[in-house]
Amino acid sequence: MAEKSIRGALVEFMETFIGATPNVIVFQFNPETVTHAWTEPESVATAASAGKANPLAVKSLPGESFTFTLELDSNEMIASGSRVAQGIAYASGVYTRLAALEMLQYPVPTATEGLLGAVSAAAGAAGGAVVGEVAGVAAGALGAALGAVGDGVKRSVPQSQVPVVLFVWGPGRIVPVRVTALNTTEKMYDALLNPIHAEVQITLRVLTPDELNFVTGPLKSVAQVAYAYQQGLRKALAVTNLAEATESIIGMLPI
Repeated sequence: MAEKSIRGALVEFMETFIGATPNVIVFQFNPETVTHAWTEPESVATAASAGKANPLAVKSLPGESFTFTLELDSNEMIASGSRVAQGIAYASGVYTRLAALEMLQYPVPTATEGLLGAVSAAAGAAGGAVVGEVAGVAAGALGAALGAVGDGVKRSVPQSQVPVVLFVWGPGRIVPVRVTALNTTEKMYDALLNPIHAEVQITLRVLTPDELNFVTGPLKSVAQVAYAYQQGLRKALAVTNLAEATESIIGMLPI
């Protein structure tokens, strides 16, 4: 019997009216190829005053990113046997999975403006009784953001943060990242023009400890622990490789 592989995932924690809620996007199919790219650390700027700067000195950690392509297919959801998955696939194809991925790029300044908050607002508006109130609040927020408040003072857009996401690729790779690129190719559609098959190319940039210090919300401590764990594991594996290569190194020496 073939061993069943675990699936990769992207995990985001959102602050909602019911507390911290995980938005877990499990990969429908694990990508066959993952590109792990590195960029050199930023070098120390040469001082204007005297002396020759150290050409090996750096002031940051190396940049790290992952790029891969996810396959989404509603037929697999229908064949899964899950009534929930089947119902979603028949109603919207893979649109729900695409929407969840797209939301990873949207900044969320407050808990009520998160994914579940947006759903709650939409549901309330659909009820009819609170349409006017919701519209008024939305218009007021938009006016404030644009600076159109009647006092002639230009207002800046409230500060917000792009969601911090955990990239989970097996127990040996759990890293805090942010989504820097998302390119979707929709290939087929149902009768309502919902996409039923799509390919999504995703680029993730690994966040540094300095960046994680500015993270707010329930994911901050989790992200910091994940980064420390990944770095510790990388160092341990490097030492293991050194021990494994010792015999070969000795054989290379002319002694």
